[in-house]
Formats: sequence, C-alpha cells, structure tokens
Amino acid sequence: MTSQRIRPEHSRSPGCFSGERGRPHPEHGWTGPWWDQAVQRIFPDRRDLDDDAILDAYAYPAAHAGRPYLRANMVISLDGAAQGRDGRSGTLSSPADRRVFAMLRGLADVILVGAGTARAEKYGPAESGPDVAADRLRRGQRPNPQIAVVSGRLALDPDGPLLSGPGEPTIVVTHARSSPERRRALAAVADVLVIGEKKVDLAAVLGELATRGLTRILCEGGPHLLAELVLAGLLDELCLTVSPIVRGGEALGALAGDLVPDGAMRLVHVLEEDGTLLTRWRPQRDSSTSDRL
Repeated sequence: MTSQRIRPEHSRSPGCFSGERGRPHPEHGWTGPWWDQAVQRIFPDRRDLDDDAILDAYAYPAAHAGRPYLRANMVISLDGAAQGRDGRSGTLSSPADRRVFAMLRGLADVILVGAGTARAEKYGPAESGPDVAADRLRRGQRPNPQIAVVSGRLALDPDGPLLSGPGEPTIVVTHARSSPERRRALAAVADVLVIGEKKVDLAAVLGELATRGLTRILCEGGPHLLAELVLAGLLDELCLTVSPIVRGGEALGALAGDLVPDGAMRLVHVLEEDGTLLTRWRPQRDSSTSDRL
C-alpha cells in the first residue's frame, strides 16, 4: 500500500506550516519536508513505524462493516485546550499530527464537522492526491471523502470553497426549524438534508450516511458537536493528539457544552514523535481490537 496523504484545507494546515519542519513533500503539492522525526509506537509495544504501519494502526475494525463507525480526531494542548491563541487548532498541531490527520482523512468515507468549526478553520474540499485516490478506489471508496456539515442556522457561504469548490459535493445537515430560504439557497450548491425537528438528530444522520455507503465516518469537531455525539452514545473511537504546548487562559476543551455521562475508555495505542503523543481510544463497550475493515 502506498503512503496515504491528503492535503488538509483547514485547521491543521494554514498557519502551521510556517517552518521547514511543517511543510509536506513537493510530491504532494507542498514544499519542504513533511516531518523530521520518526514516529514510534510506545504502547502497547515499542517500535518505529513507517507509513504503512501507521495506516495499519488506524485501520477500521472489520466487525463494524455494514454499519456506521464513528471515529473522532481532535488535538489538544497539555493543559487541555482544543484551540490555540488564535482560536484555531492549527497552532496546536505538529508534523506528526498533520501526518496522521491526513491519513485518517484518506481512510474515511465522509468527514463530519460542525458549521462553526468549518467556518473558523476555513474548510475546503478534501482532495486526495493520485496515490491516495488510487488506494481509495482499490478499497471500494470514492477518490475523495465527502464533507458533511452539521448546521442549525445554516450560516454558510454558498460561494465559499467548501460548497462551490471541486470534488465531491458537500452534504449540509440541518433540522426542520431552520430557515427555508437558507435551505433553498444552499440546495443549489450542496446536498441539503433535513434530519430532526427542533435539532439535528445525530443518530439518524449516521444512519442516513450509512445508507449512502458512507460508513467510515470521521468527525473533526468541533467540541460542541463531539460532545453531542458522545452524549448520544454514538462515538466508536477517539483519536486524540496531545501536543507538547501549554496554552493557558480560557479555551474550549475537546468536548464542550452539556456534561456527558462518565464513560470508561480503553487505550488502543500511543504513538510518539518529537514530544507529540498520538493516542487512540475506544469505549469499554467495544471489545474489538485487531479485526480490520
């Protein structure tokens, strides 16, 4: 299998590739090296990992084939902040985080994101490079993952890159109380779904995505959407990067909003590169560990 990289169009790319260390390889449309340290696994065993081994470490469990599998990917500082001082996650990221971020996108059928995060992080289409697209086609996936934006107010720019850019059409998910005028305007450039009466029914959203063959679902936040998914008991996996940065001040954590029930998580692995910890967790209710999709 070839290396999996997708050029990210938002939080973990703009504003955080300012040095030699953070610039992906020219082969993938960037200049400068993608990373300068080896990624190593330090739990459950210790060994260096190449791209293929990292992809295997993040493979989807085969036990969930045919039903939606929801994976979330977030980055936080050492003191738990999910945004840097500029209000975006990019300033918390690192080459290793961006490397795994791109790989997770390459494995996903669809990227689920809240509208506030899509606006703040300046989302655009998720575009695969030729090698990644070829690998996706071999796995029976479309060349590029779709993006599904959850929005109640529908404050999205129909002329912006996310909705008017190339690639797979963006899915916009809203509820029946949202503005009919906004729905009509966005329907001209996006696939608008009305799911739920007063608020978006997230369980039904995952079911609808699955009926479209989009069962590998990657949630990239933000903290409010992720908290709602956890509260609804829908999260199958959390990929959490801990960046060696202290943020301080007031900032949202990985989850925000209503308190969620205490739920034990099981640690699947810990990868490390230059102080960045890339962790993977599953709820204790999920016992699958080695089956792959």
